Amino acid sequence: MNVASQSILTADKDWWRGAVIYQIYPRSYQDSNGDGIGDLKGITARLPHVASLGVDAIWISPFFTSPMRDFGYDVSDYENVDSIFGTLVDFDTMISEAHRLGIRVMIDLVISHSSDQHPWFVQSRSSKTNAKADWYVWADAKPDGSPPNNWLSIFGGSAWAWDPTRMQYYLHNFLTSQPDMNLHNPEVQDRLLDVVRFWLNRGVDGFRLDTINFYFHDPLLRDNPALAPERRNASTAPAVNPYNFQEHIYDKNRPENLAFLKRFRAVLEEFPAIAAVGEVGDSQRGLEIVGEYTSGNDKMHMCYAFEFLAPDPLTPERVEEVMEDFEAAAPDGWACWAFSNHDVMRHVSRWGGLVADHDAFAKLYASLLMTLRGSVCLYQGEELALTEADLAYQDLQDPYGIQFWPEFKGRDGCRTPMVWDSHVAQGGFSTVKPWLPVPVEHILRAVNVQQGDETSVLEHYRRFIAFRKLHPAFAKGEIEFEETEGDSLVFTREYADEKLLCIFNMSAAETSVTLPAGEWQALTGHGFTSNNYGDKIDIPAWGAYFARLA
Repeated sequence: MNVASQSILTADKDWWRGAVIYQIYPRSYQDSNGDGIGDLKGITARLPHVASLGVDAIWISPFFTSPMRDFGYDVSDYENVDSIFGTLVDFDTMISEAHRLGIRVMIDLVISHSSDQHPWFVQSRSSKTNAKADWYVWADAKPDGSPPNNWLSIFGGSAWAWDPTRMQYYLHNFLTSQPDMNLHNPEVQDRLLDVVRFWLNRGVDGFRLDTINFYFHDPLLRDNPALAPERRNASTAPAVNPYNFQEHIYDKNRPENLAFLKRFRAVLEEFPAIAAVGEVGDSQRGLEIVGEYTSGNDKMHMCYAFEFLAPDPLTPERVEEVMEDFEAAAPDGWACWAFSNHDVMRHVSRWGGLVADHDAFAKLYASLLMTLRGSVCLYQGEELALTEADLAYQDLQDPYGIQFWPEFKGRDGCRTPMVWDSHVAQGGFSTVKPWLPVPVEHILRAVNVQQGDETSVLEHYRRFIAFRKLHPAFAKGEIEFEETEGDSLVFTREYADEKLLCIFNMSAAETSVTLPAGEWQALTGHGFTSNNYGDKIDIPAWGAYFARLA
């Protein structure tokens, strides 16, 4: 175990507040053994690239033992590494190297559900009287044999699956092979907290909690009410999914979760400088739940909802609305913002698919993300401005996309392999055909193509992360929005004795913006240019301006 290697990183218990976190999807980062699937040794080999970005931490999607029905989000052993990713020794080596490079390591915990091949579930389904009979959510059929209630699975159909051995239904909010755990049972909570300690003892610096608002269900199994059509949105499930037709007040978002999150936080406090971020998936109450989970400094350090991961166009008005809604819902909470991750269409395609100047668009949105109030999650390949891959049906691996094809193509398009070298097959990801194809257009954006080119998106990410670190107001300061002018977004960030002005031209045309009152000194080092005429600033298309109050 690698507790000793953590010592160089324990100075700042508040490191997470304003941190830049880089998400790695291990299947698609680097294949080290020629099987077409990324692995832990591959991550270790590429950590110098991560360090060169200047990020504070990495978040690694699940690498635990799994039958891979949902590519690691269906865990069959929480305290081991799946053989396709390597071994615990490989994990220890990776975390030591990350710490040597000054990078903290957060790992993905999936404890709302397990795989149906987990020994706990195998035992639970064997009878109604075994020691783990109540470790999962079981319920009798209605008199007519139908499921206990109207709850739906995000992946389609009823959230209940029939088990002929127990002659009961079990709950699965996701795939039928992902049964939900019964966290109402204290034994389940205790065992899951043992898992948390296991990885903390191996030296991890924190966790990302998958589907954190799904941990508890209504013990009375009441039906969810219908959701009025005008209140529906596609922020957490595609519009074609009937999951959006219900208001999910009984199958998730339960108040009992708050007490468990306090228990979870208490375990983290047994170790130095640990942080956790929770994923809150809810289309109606996402920010409100984030506020509940991050309040009081005794539950989650930070959470993210789906406001900036949704299809809704990102306009100046939308940015201000989300930030102000968050402040109202979570006045003492902390957000972790992301524009892309392994579950949604890459944002340069989602929002910028029709934009002519792809690179300028990518640079602007990266800079906007890294100046909002909160911590930041970047998704692998984002620093290369990779687009969403358009895959053929026969190449799909994601069961979600296969279920709802062609109206929803699933998550494979954002999970294609990272591209390192344009001169070798598969972009340097693997020596064989990878688990998902590598798009030709991605190879043209490989790391070696952009490395050292000061005009590239990659070098902009490096430059802007360094710029962010020079100014603590970006990481920890308050935010205040100025009156919006057309397609320009204007706000200030203030911390201690520093007040910064941020202006973003979120359009494909040059714009002129009047500076707010005050003596502003233009900042450099961020990579943007503009023309200053007294209190007027001319900002190019997809450009930005930054200044400090004198």
